[in-house]
Amino acid sequence: MNIFWFVLFVLLPVAAIAYLGWHLWILLPLASGWKVVVIALFTLCFLSIFLDFTSMLDRLPLPAARVLYVIGTSSLIVILYAVMLFVVLDLGRLLHVIPRSWLVANWISAAVIFVALAGLLAYGKAHYYNKVRVRATLPTEKPIGRDYKILMASDLHLGYHNPRRELARWVDMMNAESPDFILIAGDIIDISVRPLIEEDMAQEFRRLKAPVYACLGNHEYYSNKPQAMQFLADAGIRLLVDSVAYVAPSVAIIGRDDHGNHGRKRLRELIEGIEDSTYTIVLNHEPYNLDEAERCGIDFQFSGHTHRGQVWPVSWVTDRLFECSWGSYQRGSTRYYVSSGLGIWGGRFRIGTQSEYVVAELTRTP
Repeated sequence: MNIFWFVLFVLLPVAAIAYLGWHLWILLPLASGWKVVVIALFTLCFLSIFLDFTSMLDRLPLPAARVLYVIGTSSLIVILYAVMLFVVLDLGRLLHVIPRSWLVANWISAAVIFVALAGLLAYGKAHYYNKVRVRATLPTEKPIGRDYKILMASDLHLGYHNPRRELARWVDMMNAESPDFILIAGDIIDISVRPLIEEDMAQEFRRLKAPVYACLGNHEYYSNKPQAMQFLADAGIRLLVDSVAYVAPSVAIIGRDDHGNHGRKRLRELIEGIEDSTYTIVLNHEPYNLDEAERCGIDFQFSGHTHRGQVWPVSWVTDRLFECSWGSYQRGSTRYYVSSGLGIWGGRFRIGTQSEYVVAELTRTP
């Protein structure tokens, strides 16, 4: 674990739990023993997230692994918004807008805070299940022969928290669009292939009525790359790892290996031999170095990875980390779309962002 992830997943949460523990201690009008129990349970919920980064979950029964995964990852969202709320209350107290008595041994305040957090999380969960259909038009003067309808998605993150029944709903949604082909920009698998195999999710993918092309994401590496590649092959998905596929004589899909593989081929190498008159689509999971596609004369690039932070205000961070962290973008004559993802990593909450899939029309223009 490098220093960034250590700070993000260890130091900051520990500081946040200490801050929240102190507030709970003075807010709850309980005996000291009960306060210790409440704070200990809250801390254990957070600590269960570390099981997600080991193989421990794969050794547990599937229902137990699901529960621990959801509790651990959801606790990060709870901590984030609880800290934000208490910071606002502390500032109000320092500015003498909020009486100190509201934050000391007060059942009413405790109930209001609990209801506010529960309501926000309920909204975020409902919003996650609302999959937004994004329309896009890709005009070209190249001789592509005819128009094409393309369905694009990224970051399904199938696993302990997104089970087969959820994938079945997505497959029905994709089939209803009747696309000519489907593109998936990586992170189909979350952190382990095990739940996908045990639930035979490959069978759901095989129900798709259009050919599917995908590239690798960083989570395919986390979940064991060889096992991930075998699963995708069994699912009937054509995985493009630094390789090219032609969906038509004049339309080429270029799938790049994940950005984390520093030995992956350069885009310039991958387009060697592709005619200038061919419409080129790049699948690149992480939207770094967008200028590379522009320099290579790529027509369109589809990426994911960012989730746009999943929840506000983390979306502000991703908007500053990436040249484009979400939505349509253009550099020169190269068009891009960076998706916030159909699925999600961790707790299933969307606050200030959306779960989405893209339906694009590749159209001929005079």
